[in-house]
Amino acid sequence: MTHYHAAVWIDHHEARIVSFNPDEHATATLQHHQAVKHTQHSAGKSRNWRAPEDPAYYEEVAKGLDGFGEILIVGPANAKFAFLKHLQAKHPALAAKVVGIETVDHPSDGELTNYARAYFYKKDRTLPQL
Repeated sequence: MTHYHAAVWIDHHEARIVSFNPDEHATATLQHHQAVKHTQHSAGKSRNWRAPEDPAYYEEVAKGLDGFGEILIVGPANAKFAFLKHLQAKHPALAAKVVGIETVDHPSDGELTNYARAYFYKKDRTLPQL
């Protein structure tokens, strides 16, 4: 069966794509391949282990989302917004399929699938019925 809906959970280290229909789902994980940059903040208590913005990483994720009809982007921090900006600049047709962007911490694959299904179910119920 084909999947119309997809959700991508993305941060600066990895992206997890779940696609689904009412009967089944599939998952894929893409790892960021650049070295992680460690910096220490002024107070010396917290560390930033964020990887730098990488267009090649976002391209790989975009390829994984090609072919879906509706896409939900989720993640814990700013990578989801940087990825959306990348889609808008480089893949406007794919960016047009993004129906939402939400903050979600670090769900398991099952939790991500359930979250996305609930999101699309609510969204679909608000559309006019023909």
